[in-house]
Amino acid sequence: MNIDEEVKFKTHVLNNFIDSNGKVKNIPSKKKKKLVVLEYLVEKLHSRKEYSELEINEYIKQFHEDFATIRREFIINGFMDRNSGIYVVNPDEEWTKWQAL
Repeated sequence: MNIDEEVKFKTHVLNNFIDSNGKVKNIPSKKKKKLVVLEYLVEKLHSRKEYSELEINEYIKQFHEDFATIRREFIINGFMDRNSGIYVVNPDEEWTKWQAL
């Protein structure tokens, strides 16, 4: 996929799964699309800032009610690390890349 195709794909996915208020309509079932939505959410967090589980839950709830699933997906896909209940955004090179799927 070239850069133009990646931009078109990302735009298409975000238009289908994010409403006009920036909220997630539903979590995509296909991994590639799910990663686009997760990336959209995690990019709004501050890298290197430590977040409590409550802070992450409250942040995610702004976008979707199923905060537990999204929080778990952040960890599974390398967007964040959790240590003793503290969450930190990983450098983007550690994220599972939808572009590679």
